Amino acid sequence: MVGRFCSLEAIDVDRHATELFEANLQAIDDRNWTYLFYGPFDTLAAYRAFLSRMATLDDPLFHAVIDRAGGKAAGVAAYMRIDAPNGVIEVGHINYSPQLQRKPAGTEAMYLMMRRAFDELGYRRYEWKCDSLNEPSRRAAERYGFTFEGIFRQATVYKGRSRDTAWYSLLDSEWPTCKAAFEQWLAPGNFDSDGRQRRSLPAIRSGAASSKV
Repeated sequence: MVGRFCSLEAIDVDRHATELFEANLQAIDDRNWTYLFYGPFDTLAAYRAFLSRMATLDDPLFHAVIDRAGGKAAGVAAYMRIDAPNGVIEVGHINYSPQLQRKPAGTEAMYLMMRRAFDELGYRRYEWKCDSLNEPSRRAAERYGFTFEGIFRQATVYKGRSRDTAWYSLLDSEWPTCKAAFEQWLAPGNFDSDGRQRRSLPAIRSGAASSKV
């Protein structure tokens, strides 16, 4: 999956492990790992062993996010809980290094994964789930256009604590408006000479929805 700011490739341990480990080291602390079921990883060997296990799986199906500005892997995301007969798929295991956080490449990666799921693979429902306490993830889901569906209480246990899971979804009927907003936001004209957005993604999407009323 290739965009203007990033591309996504199926995880290749030999190509991506070192780049991802080094990108993660740029973080000032380990908060990126708080709501993941694994990590943090203190050594490249430990991270490589984890990534090697993930690379053997079809579900979750891990992808490396390549920052095209630097040409290196800077984050991961995965398709998961893949239910092709019912047309349902989830995005998860999202872990962006500082190179992708709050950057156009990070947003574009989510757009590219949605576009493949809906336009190429024909899925009807695209899901996002996270710990109910994970406010950055919940804000991201809303920014990308997902609809909040509720809280599954005491849904699982990880890292020694009980998790209530927040559920979000995007449907195929909602995708055209969402897609158009992503493409307007990602367009070169939406960024000034310093790379700052002129209009936010929610504002663009809201304007598109209002124009149809």
